[in-house]
Amino acid sequence: MARPLEIGDTILLEDNKRRRHMITLSAEGEFHTHTGVLPHTLLIGKPEGTVARTTRGSKLTAFRPTLSEYILKMPRGAQVIYPKDLGPILMLADIFPGARVLESGVGSGALTMTLLRAVGVTGSVLGYEIREDFAETARKNVEGFLGTDIPLEIEVRDIYEGIPAEGVDRIVLDLPEPWRVVEHAEKCLSPGGILLSYLPTIGQVGLLRERLEDSAFGMLESLEVLHRTWHVEGQSIRPDHRMVAHTGFLTHARLLAPNE
Repeated sequence: MARPLEIGDTILLEDNKRRRHMITLSAEGEFHTHTGVLPHTLLIGKPEGTVARTTRGSKLTAFRPTLSEYILKMPRGAQVIYPKDLGPILMLADIFPGARVLESGVGSGALTMTLLRAVGVTGSVLGYEIREDFAETARKNVEGFLGTDIPLEIEVRDIYEGIPAEGVDRIVLDLPEPWRVVEHAEKCLSPGGILLSYLPTIGQVGLLRERLEDSAFGMLESLEVLHRTWHVEGQSIRPDHRMVAHTGFLTHARLLAPNE
């Protein structure tokens, strides 16, 4: 049974124009907007989906954010991978419960949270991040959504210099030069393991594919994901004028067993 909204919960408030604001509930807190003030006490103890009114009568609907919503609203130290790519990453990299996943380029933690939800309590995520400030931001964001009891370790490390971890099931990279990781990945991935890379430009994809073709990896594929919503109003049904088109390219490959 869903629990009511509580002090300390992170919630989303949506107004009648579908604008969303993320806040943390506190005993004496207030949400201020140009349409009035909403005391947090009007929400504490109430179920999700509660509609409350500001001091000027404007309606605000309160929900706990989904992972997708949280990612779009959370503080950022670096650009995030957007939800339209995060879902396909889980499928293409075959992230399964119990998997041991190495992530590099942790950034703000969007991919980290997505991986943690997929590996579950029996798996683990090891994150490499070269910038200490990004690593700290990512940890705060992850713990803000998933809590502190999570199978996550973040190390401030340059993956281009090597991967000391062994027996990794999956490697997911959000780095500008992933071709520099291929040799290290061959040594730490288990046979049949999957390497996946997210890259913004096709030139980078070409360099990565060239390196993968001359490696122990096979079953290569590169693709992009396009996201288009539809306008539905009565019998007026058409594609929306705007769509989320290119954000990045996904390239994945599998490690082959050594030749005997």
